[in-house]
Amino acid sequence: MALVNMRSLLKDAQNGGWAVGSFSVANMECVRGVVNAAEELRAPIILQIAEVRLPHSPLALMGPLMLAAAKRATVPVAVHLDHGKTISCIQEALSLGFTSVMCDGSELPIEENIKLTEEVVSLASKYDAAVEAEVGRVGRGEDGSEAEAQIASLDDCFRMDKTGIDALAVGIGNAHGLYAAAPHLRYDVLEKLNGKLRAALVLHGGTGLSDEQFQTVISLGMRKINVATDIFMAQAAACQGSDIYRNIVSSVDAVSQVVKRHIRLFGSEGKA
Repeated sequence: MALVNMRSLLKDAQNGGWAVGSFSVANMECVRGVVNAAEELRAPIILQIAEVRLPHSPLALMGPLMLAAAKRATVPVAVHLDHGKTISCIQEALSLGFTSVMCDGSELPIEENIKLTEEVVSLASKYDAAVEAEVGRVGRGEDGSEAEAQIASLDDCFRMDKTGIDALAVGIGNAHGLYAAAPHLRYDVLEKLNGKLRAALVLHGGTGLSDEQFQTVISLGMRKINVATDIFMAQAAACQGSDIYRNIVSSVDAVSQVVKRHIRLFGSEGKA
């Protein structure tokens, strides 16, 4: 078990018709809560942290923590850099031992996005690490900044797939953070991509989707689903008073409850 390449988790999910949960972490409590949930439900998971979060949770500190937790885990755990924007950050994650990285060039014209992704695929191959890219754009930035959602072009998806990536995040009307209203997801895009790509499909912006929406996107080929805001909100709400150790215990448990709910929704329970 322990630390694994994301590529193997995506393959298992594809063969089994379920999705692996990719859970964002910000500190030790998040990491422990996610891993505890995975071990209790015997589910493979991905621990991830986004580049935009690093000013608050430095990669030099969080990376070794995430990797140590993965290596000690009794279930398969991949360690992933989410929304890597710069080559320097991606290189640092790979050097630390992350088993996958996301190259997020979604704000660039497609030609530049593809060029950047090809560079990252070449770099990651030296570490045998998996690579995720993004086509279209997930609404709202990972840090809550405003960004307009863009529906992925089918042609752009097929072109990006040829770069050798392992996973592809596609914009289908999804957004990071909390939705102001129930999102209208473009299932038709997934229907046209399902089974047509080498790369596994990825959904960002899982917080706020209904159980039915999760089940539908999984049935249409989503094999990696990201969850962040639900985790951070649960941890923040669990911390009360000035007893730091009581807050540690309560926040670990709160994160674990959120993760267990999503593991069951994604169909990955008992797959470890």
